[in-house]
Amino acid sequence: MLTETVHSYLEVRRACGFALKSQGASLRSFAAFSDARGKSHVCIDTAIEWAALARNIPRRARRLGEVIRFARYALAEDPHHEVPPPVFGTSWSARPIPYILSTEEIERLIQAAARSGKIPFRRETYSSLFSLLACTGLRVSEAIHLRYDDITPDGLVIRCTKFRKSRLVPLHSSAIAGLNRYLDRRRPYAPCDDHVFISVVGTPLLSKDVDIVFHDAAVKIGLPLGPGLPRPTPHSLRHTFAVRALASCPDDRDHITKHMLALSTYLGHAKIANTYWY
Repeated sequence: MLTETVHSYLEVRRACGFALKSQGASLRSFAAFSDARGKSHVCIDTAIEWAALARNIPRRARRLGEVIRFARYALAEDPHHEVPPPVFGTSWSARPIPYILSTEEIERLIQAAARSGKIPFRRETYSSLFSLLACTGLRVSEAIHLRYDDITPDGLVIRCTKFRKSRLVPLHSSAIAGLNRYLDRRRPYAPCDDHVFISVVGTPLLSKDVDIVFHDAAVKIGLPLGPGLPRPTPHSLRHTFAVRALASCPDDRDHITKHMLALSTYLGHAKIANTYWY
C-alpha cells in the first residue's frame, strides 16, 4: 500500500528535522487517492489527476511537487514507482521581498499598538510583544509560546521550534527591564497559565490575532500597503533585526564569516544559506 511508503518517507524526513505538517497531510491524501484506484505505486497519470484537483495552478504545482519529491525517495527503494514531470510548472515560488522597517517606523508601530483597543492590558501585551520581536528577531510563534521558565538570567530559552532546534537568545538589559514591567502587569490576569503573552481573557495569544493587531497598527501609522509592494507583517520585525545585525558587521571576509555563523545560530536558521539570503 502506498500509504505505508508515505508513512516511511515522512518518518525519515521528520527525523532530519522537518515538520512536514501540511506536506504530510497532502501526501496522505495522495496515497488514499491512489489506493482507492488500486495503485500501490506512484503513477504519473494518477499523480497529475490528484494534483489537478487543486483550484489554481500554483497550488497544483505545489501538490505535484510534493509527490515528485516523494516519488524520488520511493524510486530508490522500488523501481516500479514513477516520477511525474512538473506539468504545472515549478513548485517553488520566488521568496517575497521583505519590508524592512526604519527605527522611526518601529517606534511608531509600538506606540500605535500601545494605543490600540480600549483595554489597557491588551495595549501593553501587544506593544511589549512587538518590542520583544524588534529587539530579538524572534519568530512570532516563538514569542507567543514563551513560558515563565523560558526566561533565565542568561536570556530566553527558545525550545524545539521550527526545525526542532532549541537555542538561547541573550537579552539587553533594557529588554529585560521592559519584559519585567510587562510581567508585573500580566501575572494577575491568568496566574494558572504560565505563558508569557496572553489575551485579555487569559489564554495564549494566537498568531492570527497578532497579524490583525500589527496590520491595524501599520495602517494607522501609514506604512505603504498595496499590490506589488513589500508587505509589512509581524515577521518584518525579524527581517529588520537580521538586516540591522548584518549592517553592523565590519567589512572584511573573516569578520563577515564569523558574523554570519553567529547570526544564523542566533536566529535559529536550519541552514546558513537562509541567513545569507539577507
